[in-house]
Amino acid sequence: MAAVDDLQFEGAEMDTNNSCGAERVDSHPMREFGDAATSAANPGTTTIHIEGPSESPTHQPGLPRGSGGEEDDELLGNDDSDKTELLAGQKKSSPFWTFEYYQTFFDVDTYQVFDRIKGSLLPIPGKNFVRLYIRSNPDLYGPFWICATLVFAIAISGNLSNFLIHLGEKTYHYVPEFRKVSIAATIIYAYAWLVPLALWGFLMWRNSKVMNIVSYSFLEIVCVYGYSLFIYIPTAVLWIIPQKAVRWILVMIALGISGSVLAMTFWPAVREDNRRIALATIGMIVLLHTLLSVGCLAYFFDAPEMDHLPTTTVAPNQTVGTAK
Repeated sequence: MAAVDDLQFEGAEMDTNNSCGAERVDSHPMREFGDAATSAANPGTTTIHIEGPSESPTHQPGLPRGSGGEEDDELLGNDDSDKTELLAGQKKSSPFWTFEYYQTFFDVDTYQVFDRIKGSLLPIPGKNFVRLYIRSNPDLYGPFWICATLVFAIAISGNLSNFLIHLGEKTYHYVPEFRKVSIAATIIYAYAWLVPLALWGFLMWRNSKVMNIVSYSFLEIVCVYGYSLFIYIPTAVLWIIPQKAVRWILVMIALGISGSVLAMTFWPAVREDNRRIALATIGMIVLLHTLLSVGCLAYFFDAPEMDHLPTTTVAPNQTVGTAK
């Protein structure tokens, strides 16, 4: 019996020396088969598995996430916002006096502009316009050309409307009113830049007092206001129709669409604030938008043309005859 044990011990030493001296590559199935065979042959032995650095567990249980957080992220736009800001911070920014600095504000393709215009025409309740369309790449290309197109649409449509209203009058002589272009440009661009600037300053001031969830940059607010004005371009063209009832119906439709885009976009930014302040902020945004649309309609289309009213002239030497 002792001789048999000595032979087994020597055989084990020889196998150990051979395995250390030669390189071998064995796969996981073969190693598991060998371990199983060894365990079956020697029930009393203990097998120790040492995993390499490339071996990792195939399953890791994930942390549960509540449905309420997903709904808030979907509405407020917090999902992927940190990643977007991190990627934006990694971009190399050029000095503001260089052309490359302003070129980044116009780095947008046609499909993105059309998509943002479509989003401004079809607002989705419960969806954030900034998160869906603007935050990935805010631009000034769309707002600039939308405002420029709106300026010429209002000025030209106002002149055509005035011409159609007085068409057929013998005492009327059509004179193009080029001053309407400059007046429309002043109104539209002042609204599209000064109102977002005031709103951005107000939101920054309130965020310093109340730790808010949503924050918008000045460029994002300008984008929202610029794209929300697109609905007024076809509306201004239809204002040529010389019917006041039709014009007011059109302005109410345009005001409802564009005003809902602004209200649904900025409500998440103020809803964590005081209730009265939040409602007053949204009310002021809608009120200023209403004043813009109603003011443009009243001034450029419904204003009485005093310069072209017929006047009666009396000759200086004309005498009035009396009836006998």
